[in-house]
Order: sequence, then C-alpha cells, then structure tokens
Amino acid sequence: MHLNTHTNEVQSVLRGVDLQCRVNNRAHRTKEMGSEWLVVRRGQPFSLLLQCADTLLLAAHHQLALLIQLGDNEVFQVYAQIEQPGKWWFNQQTAQSEVLLSIHSPADAPVGVYSVAVLLLSKEGHMLEQTDPQSFYLLFNPWSKADCVYLADEQLLQEYVLNENGILYQGSWDQITSLPWNFGQFEKGVVDICFEVLDYSPAALKHPEMDMRKRADPVYVSRTITAMVNANDDRGVVLGRWDGDYGDGVAPTRWTGSIPILRRWSEGGTQRVRYGQCWVFSAVACTILRCLGIPTRCVTNYSSAHDTEGNVSVDFLFNEHLENVSEGRKDMIWNYHCWVESWMRREDLPKGYDGWQVLDPTPQERSDGVYCCGPCPVLAVREGEVGMKYDTTFVFSEVNADLICWMVRPDGERTRVSTNSDTVGRNISTKSAYGDYREDITANYKYPEGSLMEREVYRKAGKRVSRPDGGSGQLVLSIKHTQAVHGTDFDVFVEVHNIGREDTLAQLTVMSSGVTYNSLQRGECQRKTTKLTLPAQKAHKEVMRLRYEHYGACVTEHNLIRVTALLQDSGQHVVLREVNIPLKMPRLFVKVIGEAVVSRRLMALISFTNPLPVTLKRGVFTVEGAGLTGAQEIGDIGPGQEVAVKFSFKPIRAGIRKLVVDFDSDILRDVKGEAMIIVRKKSSENA
Repeated sequence: MHLNTHTNEVQSVLRGVDLQCRVNNRAHRTKEMGSEWLVVRRGQPFSLLLQCADTLLLAAHHQLALLIQLGDNEVFQVYAQIEQPGKWWFNQQTAQSEVLLSIHSPADAPVGVYSVAVLLLSKEGHMLEQTDPQSFYLLFNPWSKADCVYLADEQLLQEYVLNENGILYQGSWDQITSLPWNFGQFEKGVVDICFEVLDYSPAALKHPEMDMRKRADPVYVSRTITAMVNANDDRGVVLGRWDGDYGDGVAPTRWTGSIPILRRWSEGGTQRVRYGQCWVFSAVACTILRCLGIPTRCVTNYSSAHDTEGNVSVDFLFNEHLENVSEGRKDMIWNYHCWVESWMRREDLPKGYDGWQVLDPTPQERSDGVYCCGPCPVLAVREGEVGMKYDTTFVFSEVNADLICWMVRPDGERTRVSTNSDTVGRNISTKSAYGDYREDITANYKYPEGSLMEREVYRKAGKRVSRPDGGSGQLVLSIKHTQAVHGTDFDVFVEVHNIGREDTLAQLTVMSSGVTYNSLQRGECQRKTTKLTLPAQKAHKEVMRLRYEHYGACVTEHNLIRVTALLQDSGQHVVLREVNIPLKMPRLFVKVIGEAVVSRRLMALISFTNPLPVTLKRGVFTVEGAGLTGAQEIGDIGPGQEVAVKFSFKPIRAGIRKLVVDFDSDILRDVKGEAMIIVRKKSSENA
C-alpha cells in the first residue's frame, strides 16, 4: 500500500484488502481451482473485504473507488453507485473496522487476468491513498442469462463445464470404442496456461489491445483456441503427425489427458508439443474452453469426409491392382474424426443459429488463411445453410459428402465404379451428460437418409442427389468378418451374388492392408485373386483367413485392418467394396488399494497380459490423473506373459477422480485401463 505525497497530514485509513477467494470461488463454481487465487465469472457479483483504520473518518470525509486493469493496458476507475447495466460498479457496507465491497462486472466484459486496487478519494475526488493491486481472473458465465454462453440446464452445466473426466469415442461406426480422458480444467495453474494460449495467438501479439477487447466474444475466443491448439502456423500447443514416426516426441496414442500436454507447452517456453491427432486436438480444446467457462463437449463423427475441393464429394481413384492413384492433395474418408461443440449465442449471425457450434482444432484446411475451423452452427449444417460463418461448407461435407470410386485404366481412362451417399457421417457421438455412456447426436447434423427434408437440404447446399449403387450389372458384392481380436487369426467372408438370369464369369481380388484411422495405408498384408463362374441366382462365398503372422507386421498404432474387394465381370463391369475392421484390444486391469484421502499416499496395482504370440519390447506404463503423472518401464513381455506394476501417489483434491493408465510397446500400443476413485477430504479440513 502507498500513500499519496500531497496528503501527509492525513493519517492512513486503508489497511489492506481480503479478496475472500474461498467464499467467492465457491459462489462462482471455481472452488476446484483452489483458494489461492480469486477466479470469478462475469455478470455475477463478488465481494472484497477492505480493512480500515477508521470507518467513521472514511464515511465522513472520503469516498472509495476501484482501479481495475485488464492486462497491461486497459485501466478504468469504478465508483460506488446504483446498478448501471453494461458497466462495472460496486456498492459498500460498513461494519466496525471493515467495509464489504460488492463488485458487479458486466455480463459482456472481456475474459482475462485483471487487477484491482481500492482508492481512497477526497470528497472533491482527489486520490489520497491506494492499496496495492491484486490479481483476479474473470471467466465466461454460463449460469448468467445475460452472458452469451448461458445454458439453462444445470445437469448439462455439470457435465460440459465442471466435469474434469470424460470419454472420447474411437473405433468405427459399427464397432465403437471408448477412450477415457482427463480434461483436468481445474488443475493447479491450468487457467494461467489457458490465458497464455490466448496471449500467444498471432492477433494478440500483433494487436494486443484490440485482441483484449475482443475477448468479450465467445465466437472470437473459441475461434482463436481452434487455431492455437494446433501448432501448424503459429506458436500453438500440439503438432500433428500421422506417419507413425514419433521417435522425437510422444506418440498420440500415449496421451490420456490434456494437462501434461498444456504444462509441457507452457514450461517449455511455448514450444509445440509433439505429437497429436484429432482426438488429442479436440480434448485439449475442450479443456481450455471448459476452463474459460464455455460449455463444451467432444464429438466423434464416424466415416468422416475430408473434402479438399469443397465439392461435397470424396473421389477415390485406384488402378486394377487396387493401388491409390489419386494425385495431389487427396480426398479421404477418416474412420472417425473428433471435434468439439461449444454452446453460445451467435449475435454475429441472423436469428436461429444459437446453441451448439462446431469447432475443429485439427489442422485440415485453412480458414481465412489459418488452420482453424468454426464456430459453425450445428443447425446450419443440418439445414444446408453453407453460407453461414464459419466453415459450414467444410463441416457439411464431413457429414454429408458422397463417396465416389473411380478405376483408372492403363490408358488413363476413368470409370466410375460406385457412388455411395450413405457412407459418410454415421453415428455422430458424444458422452452423455447423464452418465458414462454414448449419446447419438446424428439427428442434430442431418435428416434421415432418403427423406424429403434431406433432399431439400442437399438442393439448398448445392449438392446433387445421388442414388447409391447396389452393384454393377447383375453382380452384388458384400464383406463380413468374424470377431477380430488383436493377435489372433480371423476370417473374412466375401460374398458375390449373381442376381441376373445368366451365368457370369468374373475375377475377384481381395486385399487386406494396415491403415491409419484417417485412411493412410501403411502396408499390404495379404492378397488373393480368384477366377469365378457365377451361376444365375446363386451366391459364391470366398473366405480369406487373416493371420497374425501377416497382418502383425503392417498393422498401425490405430490397430485397424482394411479389406478391399474388387470384382470384374467378363463385360468389364467393376464392383468395389471396402470395410475397416478394428482389432479388439486387451484392457489393463487397474485396482486401487487403500482408502483415498487428500494428501495421503495411495497404491494402484496395474496388471496386463500380452495377448500376442510374440514378445513385446520396450513396454511402458503411463499413469495420469488424480494429481499425478508418471511412467514406468517394464522391458520385455513374452507371449501370454502377465506383468504387474505398482504406482504410489497422493490425491491432491477431494471428489470423484479417474485414474487413467496407458500401455505402449514396440508393436502393441494404445492399451488403456481406468479406475474411478472417490477421494475424501482430510478430517481436519472444513467442508
């Protein structure tokens, strides 16, 4: 505290300020961030306790004001007054040697790190005394009706703002798998890192004052976050990589939570963290947006189109050997793709587009020259309003594009083999707000396949209505498979049905290959070509046994096998079918031993059995959650061998916590396990 030099005849009145962090943070639903710092939400009052030497003297001869500063520049004085909508104001109550100040922030104030000091003014308004500035954080407030991110349902707020544990969905549309994830948005220091991410955006570095003012708008803030989570064209957080070579970083499948990534970025001087893929980008974005107070959920779109040309179709070109011969930047169908949805009003758009907005931080296409995507109204996607900001055409294609397959013959001639309109955009999924199970939200994005409304939306979006091809001529091709467990042999059944009235000669080629979840082929496993005579009205079934000795060498870290079948009849008609087969993975067994109490050491027992017929090398367990991050190497594990390790840790916060464990080795990766822990407070702590 310091005293104005012109007032040495006046005794010091102000003694100090108590930010009342514990009381305020509880009222503002930020108590999980601790009581060391004041973290409040805009549009909701918070209190400061001013200690004074003489409140009677203060009341008779002085007045109080506040000096509030946002960042390094924006400074303004606040006076005690009646409520003024859209402005900062405060009222005061005096009791003995203390003055309780109730401070009201506008519901559209910029979010950020502020400082506040109390000023003692003379009746004429001259400053006599000032307390030392103290910092506080101001977040979005989805509990306030006046805030653009207001969400009326308390159960949804508990999930989409306050829940630090979540589930990400992977696998394929017909074999959905779940990945536990620790968002950890209330972990110590995370709110600082989230504002640091905003501070290092190109706009903040170039025009800091303008950027600071724009942080009142969740549209601006969320769009900035989608650009900054990936590190492709700025000082962003995570670098994407999909080629399987992760030796100079961490394999994307190793991560089980956002906090080690954010801390590594911040502590490393904002150097990009290697490496991430779509679920990592979406989960880190979810952590930041929830921390800032914007309701957010992770979403998975199965059979997701990456349309590089913006023509709402994905064109796949291959030759007679089933080799991809697409040139330049290739359209692709990702087995699944993850993004986030955030809830906000869209005051920058015509009425009707409030609610869930798609935000995709995975670097796929540039938007306004930057690798970011959204916010895009989910409703605009469903209604085919592709002109709405931002990036609605791209998101519309992700869930609606046609898959068109072309065969390129040796002379360069192209033949369209198939057009499929119902492959893309299936089983769009998110974790339910009511429990640890999947909620299907496909109907939010698209009308039922084949419906009149779907055709109207296609017309509006400029997409032609295509009829799916059931086959070519009189031949119909289908692929089925038995349960595919990683490390075992399994059968794939390719059935050719001649629905015509004449016998037909044909050649069937079946190929299996290891692919990534975003359709990059890493190697051919097996191939089989058969000459067939197909009697009229009969079916022929061809069996290919996929042996681990063949697919084990080419399977990717995503544990996905693609089976492609190509059928050519004597008239040179061609039929192509593909299926992606996720290999069923083992699970880790996690058991917590002892009673979970804050700051008391606890033991976790983790066991794992090698399901493969080969030795696993360089095995390592990684544990994340409940206030710890640790790794333990275990070396080689023989075929069928069981290993068990113990981790000890101290929970740092009470409540329901999730311990997430990952196992990786040279040839088996992305093996997960989890355990829920209910952590009690120490008996000495107050409720």
